[in-house]
Amino acid sequence: MLNAQIQTNRLSSIIWLLLVVLTIATFNIGESGLAGKSSVFMLLAITMIKSQMVANYFMGLSHVKLFWRVIMFGYFLIVGSLIAIAYLIGMK
Repeated sequence: MLNAQIQTNRLSSIIWLLLVVLTIATFNIGESGLAGKSSVFMLLAITMIKSQMVANYFMGLSHVKLFWRVIMFGYFLIVGSLIAIAYLIGMK
């Protein structure tokens, strides 16, 4: 029992540290003044990865049926796609 708790705490800490690193990366990309499609899509991809990690590990979706995880992934994919489309339309 104690070993399982230690493993859970370790995984949560690793996920949290990865989220912090990704947040710092997005901040640095934004502050570096990079512009264009590649930087915007890189920021969007990092944000979608972070969203999925939060949903899976901190909202507990990694322990539910695949159906609910697919719904959340679909939501993130739809919202990310709409943001990308809006960005591409706005560039014209």
